[in-house]
Amino acid sequence: MSLTESQSMNVGTSAPRFTLPDTRNNAPVSTSDYDDKPLLIVFMCNHCPYVVHLVDALVEVAHDLAKQGTATVCISSNDTQRYPQDGPEKMAQLAMNKGFDFPYCLDESQDVARAYGAVCTPDIFLFDRSHQLYYHGQFDDTRPGQTIAAHGGDLIQAAHAMQADHPPPTNVLPSVGCSIKWKT
Repeated sequence: MSLTESQSMNVGTSAPRFTLPDTRNNAPVSTSDYDDKPLLIVFMCNHCPYVVHLVDALVEVAHDLAKQGTATVCISSNDTQRYPQDGPEKMAQLAMNKGFDFPYCLDESQDVARAYGAVCTPDIFLFDRSHQLYYHGQFDDTRPGQTIAAHGGDLIQAAHAMQADHPPPTNVLPSVGCSIKWKT
């Protein structure tokens, strides 16, 4: 399992616009569906050990954030030809099994991942209600193979600060995970 760190997107950067299919129902999902609403975008996939480690906690955090008005959209940008376990049918199955009540979209062209500068899974972007980047960093300080369960502490802390209109955090640790599987 090779480790890749997220690349920095500057705080205040506008969320790149996209429309992608939600693998749960094939309905189009667009950033404009969430205008005037804070938006959490997580680049992930089904098979990455870092995602497997935190997916249950991510679902819980996303549910809690939804109660506070923040929407979540997860996106897989992996090459599904070389990694069929990350294909749309498997994505929909994971979403159902884990209780996603938020979209899990397929970025087949990988254009959305490139627009965001996403490089790893998970790669976490939290945007304010104007869709300006507030936080881009790790979910929490846990990693696969540790005895500590994922909890989402870093993301939760950033989301609470954003909701309280505090300035964005400055001592942000990058997200770490497997590299996005780019098409060759």
